[in-house]
Amino acid sequence: MRFASLGSGSDGNALLIESQEGGRTTRVLIDCGFSLKEANRRLLSAGIEPKQLDAILVTHEHSDHVAGVFRLSSAHRVPAWLTHGTASASVGDRGAAFAEAESELQKSIIPDQAFEVGGLRIHPVSVPHDAREPVQYVVDDGRVKLGVLTDLGHGTEHVRRAYSGLDALVLECNHDSQMLASNARYPEVLKRRISGPWGHLANQAAAELLASLDSSRLRIVVAAHLSRNNNSPELARQALAEALHTEPNAIGVADQDEGFHWVEV
Repeated sequence: MRFASLGSGSDGNALLIESQEGGRTTRVLIDCGFSLKEANRRLLSAGIEPKQLDAILVTHEHSDHVAGVFRLSSAHRVPAWLTHGTASASVGDRGAAFAEAESELQKSIIPDQAFEVGGLRIHPVSVPHDAREPVQYVVDDGRVKLGVLTDLGHGTEHVRRAYSGLDALVLECNHDSQMLASNARYPEVLKRRISGPWGHLANQAAAELLASLDSSRLRIVVAAHLSRNNNSPELARQALAEALHTEPNAIGVADQDEGFHWVEV
């Protein structure tokens, strides 16, 4: 299995996963928070034709994750998998029209019930976030497991169980708590939403969650969904490195503009 980010942050998110097993290649995209034109460009820059995708896995309805999902799905006939709550809440970006006109492309998932796409077993994990029915994903190809865990306000025991025993983890490090608190451009209500139990993980909260997982197989950790205004790659790396008792340069970072190139698990 290998994976690559097309971009990560409040301006758009998308993560590619590819697995080859027995001569069969499976490719899925987790979220698409970019326009169709931009999504096509970013996919091609990763060496993937949009029509080569087998599925789009949607985490929740916020625009930085779903803005391009329905257009990409419709344009290239790629099934979009999402919870009933996410589908109901996705009224923007042709969501309602898509559900009616492209019903054969909309696949319903139930949180915490695994399903298969090609050679991948997908585990949608319920998370605490201020969305209708949000999930994050653990992807298993029978040999290795990759966890993608962004957009959650705090770690739960359920999350800890689901994300233990992974080989690779993409983990939210949204903000540095001190930077957010001192940012005069952000109103207090927004600060409370971001830092609250249904918002986003601070660096330290991400580190504490990481330290609580069974990481005996964990070889790859990437910090993701960093705020441009309230965080830095250096702070995110340092926090996660301390949790794993390793060096900061052992931690990857997903960039908003460039994402990151293919990583082999």
